[in-house]
Amino acid sequence: MINKLTSLFSKDNAKLLNVYFTAGYPTKQSTAKVLIALQHSGVDVIEIGMPYSDPIADGPVIQNSNQVAIANGITIPVLFEQLQNCKAKIAVPLILMGYLNPVLQYGFAAFCKKAASVGISGIILPDMPMYEYENTYKHIFTDNNLTCIFLITPQTSIERIKAIDKHSHSFIYAVSSNAITGTKANTAEQEIYFKKLQKIKLKNKLMIGFGIHDKHSFLQACKYATGAIVGSAYIKILGSTKDIAKSTDTFVKSLR
Repeated sequence: MINKLTSLFSKDNAKLLNVYFTAGYPTKQSTAKVLIALQHSGVDVIEIGMPYSDPIADGPVIQNSNQVAIANGITIPVLFEQLQNCKAKIAVPLILMGYLNPVLQYGFAAFCKKAASVGISGIILPDMPMYEYENTYKHIFTDNNLTCIFLITPQTSIERIKAIDKHSHSFIYAVSSNAITGTKANTAEQEIYFKKLQKIKLKNKLMIGFGIHDKHSFLQACKYATGAIVGSAYIKILGSTKDIAKSTDTFVKSLR
């Protein structure tokens, strides 16, 4: 079976847009509505955040969306049920993003098997150590036709970047700065970092995230990568709109 994410990034694409949202935000029943709205608006990849009580890499906007979603009653089993119910309507590659502890509580193998069955193509677990992936979890990803997406930052060594590139099969998530999500970083420092990544000649494509919030920042990221990831800016839209479909379409069109 073809992995949608691997297939997308195996082609010579440019200016790909990956939009993140937190499952169950702003309401418990928002998940399917947001997925359909994002797909209709023409995004290339959708990243679904699994609500967690302590999302350490995230800024206040996404942290708040996690707290609201948890209060709304979103759990991993509930999210899987929601994804199963709308699976037939979604053709865009889907990524689950979350933290390792809830996945371990669910059962890693059971989690990956279920994720694949409801239409997930890739998983991001920022706090999963590379050695644990290599020695314990890699075969589970492979057995379930899932790709693992790793994050790199300006502090990541070239040796580690190359190791991540070796174990990646779709794209590498290049965090634009050492700040949390939603933070606008120093553009000059970012360009030095992005140019360094270009010189490494990675086999995998890059997607740049953190701080991408408008057309300018999106296009700047696309100068150095295959595309960019938008999160906090879209969560703000979801938190203030009464018409998810219309607001999503307007926002996505404003980025390109």
